[in-house]
Amino acid sequence: MITLLLATRNAHKISEIRAILGERFRYLTLQDFPQSPAVIEDQATFAGNATKKATQLAGWGAAQDLFKGAQDPRWLVLADDSGLEVDALGGQPGVHSARFAALDSRSSGNTPDADNNAKLLRLLKDVPREDRAARFRCVLALTPVMESPVENGSPVCYADEFTLPTRLFDGVCEGRILFAASGRGGFGYDPLFAPEGFDLSFAELGEEVKNRISHRALALARLKAHLGSTA
Repeated sequence: MITLLLATRNAHKISEIRAILGERFRYLTLQDFPQSPAVIEDQATFAGNATKKATQLAGWGAAQDLFKGAQDPRWLVLADDSGLEVDALGGQPGVHSARFAALDSRSSGNTPDADNNAKLLRLLKDVPREDRAARFRCVLALTPVMESPVENGSPVCYADEFTLPTRLFDGVCEGRILFAASGRGGFGYDPLFAPEGFDLSFAELGEEVKNRISHRALALARLKAHLGSTA
């Protein structure tokens, strides 16, 4: 069985990934490794952030000898970076989606969903329906855990793509931003985003629909097909 170490503590993301990929994999998360280093997501693209998280976690784990049988290619680290791109805002919030509201105060770290949503609605308050096009974008980075050249005493291994080869899988869900939040499901910007072909928000459509058409679902489908072909 392939072991996937999910490079997140986000319970919503973990639940979505497990629901979409199914039980053919063994799952671990950062909750299983509380001593793992925090990765600063300072890259300019989703692909850059996802790759940085996956390679640094895989390199750190190998250097600390945390993963038994780590040289087995069936041990893989899976990281994602995803967010919302709004055309009327020039593609914002983009890679800053989880900390959109924090940009106003120059503070670091993620901000509550309610604050991010409130800022988005405020910036779009005078934008008409036809100009509220947006999309959710997700990039997954899959990195095999390999033998690290760093001694086990090293606190962090800053691995590069040559040391730990990484595969990327992306997914995009087109839609538009609503004028007010609607629905209690989902997380993040889900209550404000109506996917193309629907008048309801992701927060109203439910997990079954979202896990079929979302940006993360499309990226995970590509990942699943890849893993199936290499199993």
